[in-house]
Amino acid sequence: MFLLWALVGVIGGISAGIYWIVLEFLTHQMAFFEGWLVIPVMAISGLLAGLIIHFIGDPGEIDLIVNNIRFNKGKLNPKNNPSMILSSLLCVASGGSLGPEAPLVQVTGSTGSWLGKICRLKGEQLRSLSIAGMASGFTALFGAPLGGSLFSLEILHYKHAVEYYQAIIPAFVASCFSYIIFALIVHLGLGPIWNLPTYEMSNLFDFGYAILFACFAALIGWVFILCTKSLKQLFKKLDSPIYVKTLIGGIILGIISFYFPLTRYFGHHEINDLIFSDSSLYFLGAILIFKILAISVTVTSGWRGGFIIPLFFVGATLGLILHHFFPGINLSLTIISCMAAINACVTRTPMSTTILLATLTGFEYLIPILFASLTGYFLAPRVPFISSQMEKVKK
Repeated sequence: MFLLWALVGVIGGISAGIYWIVLEFLTHQMAFFEGWLVIPVMAISGLLAGLIIHFIGDPGEIDLIVNNIRFNKGKLNPKNNPSMILSSLLCVASGGSLGPEAPLVQVTGSTGSWLGKICRLKGEQLRSLSIAGMASGFTALFGAPLGGSLFSLEILHYKHAVEYYQAIIPAFVASCFSYIIFALIVHLGLGPIWNLPTYEMSNLFDFGYAILFACFAALIGWVFILCTKSLKQLFKKLDSPIYVKTLIGGIILGIISFYFPLTRYFGHHEINDLIFSDSSLYFLGAILIFKILAISVTVTSGWRGGFIIPLFFVGATLGLILHHFFPGINLSLTIISCMAAINACVTRTPMSTTILLATLTGFEYLIPILFASLTGYFLAPRVPFISSQMEKVKK
């Protein structure tokens, strides 16, 4: 079984490495289109992604992945991978406000399911191998074997962090192998990707500040959830094929990107640009509003990708805004508290969010991040944003 978990991790690392190289190439090609040209580029990308989904098949979203792991005996169908890969590459590379984590998790998780079927695994062993595949996908993107493993377990339930505790060791093993292979291929994940200013914890009240900032971030998390649900209802009322919806989404996203270029893409590089930009309060407020709108439009119009890193971008923007009102508080503490709380509020993953952020930012003090993550988690809406995290209703 150890060798099987390791094989899942190796395949996950290779898959993620190839996906990332292709994504970087396409992103650089489309980045040449700036100014008003961004509108037709994103509109055409949305249309093409919609046509792929319409003709090849709908790969679903993170909600479907969680649902299959929990209620479909852990089986993830690899037949949807071509549609997910092609559509997500177009959506992410053209500048959609969704990251590559959901496509990677779909591909690597379904690889685990496929290997499990070949080896005739059943029950919890098959589910554990699928979760191990998911963990390898998360780890490859985030460069955090422990955080990626816990995230793949936590995101499956809104209340019970390790409901499928049998998958913990398989997830750890697959993540470690995926981390090594991905780092060898693309040389990412070997250090922090977001450079926060130096922070030294010298005041016991820092825990209180972390909770205070997390309360504001949880409020923004509610705004994002309500905005997304409202737009989802609007797009549902639009009785049109998926490619019409993705086209409309692309036009809206192109207009937002034209006026606020920093909202384009999912935030992997843009967070650093934002932190060191010395922007005005008015500009940061506009970025916050339109980034939330951009993520919501991307999620609800049929574009494919994940919203975890974009939520970190929203949290960083809110932290910069709050620092204007609390200039005496360390900037890194303000930013990371907001990033942790909003992600925990939306995804219900306080433990893994704490570890992921510490790894991604190099923030050495876990306790303030944990306080903020738990605050966001406990202030989240009663009904989770990812609906399949709840118990299945018996009919």
